[in-house]
Amino acid sequence: MNTNRASRVSYGGVEAGGTKFICAVGYGGDDPSEIAEIPTGQPVTTIREAIQFFRSTRRAGDDLRAIGIGAFGPIELNPDASNYGHITTTPKPGWQNVDIRGEFARALGLPIAIDTDVNVAAIGELSWGAARGLEHFLYVTVGTGVGVGAVVDGVVLKGAQHPEMGHMLIPMSPDEPSGFVGVCPFHGSCVEGLASGAAIVERWGGMLSQFPLEHPAWQLEAEYLAMLFANLTFTLQPQRIVAGGGVMNPRILPLVQERLHSCLAGYRTTLSELEEVKRYLILPELGDRAGVLGALELARRASVDDVPVGCETRCFR
Repeated sequence: MNTNRASRVSYGGVEAGGTKFICAVGYGGDDPSEIAEIPTGQPVTTIREAIQFFRSTRRAGDDLRAIGIGAFGPIELNPDASNYGHITTTPKPGWQNVDIRGEFARALGLPIAIDTDVNVAAIGELSWGAARGLEHFLYVTVGTGVGVGAVVDGVVLKGAQHPEMGHMLIPMSPDEPSGFVGVCPFHGSCVEGLASGAAIVERWGGMLSQFPLEHPAWQLEAEYLAMLFANLTFTLQPQRIVAGGGVMNPRILPLVQERLHSCLAGYRTTLSELEEVKRYLILPELGDRAGVLGALELARRASVDDVPVGCETRCFR
């Protein structure tokens, strides 16, 4: 950790994932000046280590103004709710009803902004990545789970709760191995239950990247993801879909683009050609930094006097 630079205003970002927490300190669009990865263990230990990271940067001279958190969920994002900032009905053992926002706020005494990991990654790509200059786009992550962050008219989409488009119900393929019913503990064969990294491991006994391209896992995964992207296209009509996560890699991207082109069937005229679909469905420009950079932007906005904490992404432009 560099402790020799002069003190200046900075912001903290946390990408709180199911596998690891990425914590960073930065100054807006610059690359983070300090960054640490913490394995996601039990809540008390993991959050304590993350808090200690920010305490260390403050001792090193940073004028830390606010922290943004993008977390796996579901999360309660209504500032008026008694459990605002809590992770709620997550299937991750030990993390149900954890007050992740409150723990950081109490320990550090700073404004703490929180949103879903996919919404925060969408903010990162909108600010500095593949969605710069767009008003309508989707950020989709396909990893252990499946999540979607939607930006409509430049604003991150919210409802009574944050959208859960990864739990969209889709038809099960006739090519499914016998006996596989999906891994989602709530819905079984929703998109997450069929197309997540957890579903691939449960179905085939390994991660997608471990199999050769001729293995049936690749075409089945491309089929399910194409159905998801087609449904999202017809529903929200984004200008672009940015898709990342450990499953959505450069090897599967062309397979999904081809299947998506077939699913759309020319109904959206601007996507009637495969080359147009290849420009429409792309990988993140920021790579695995989209989430933590979006969290820094979330923190920057939380530190602005006229943006109340809890309104950050609803007001984001």
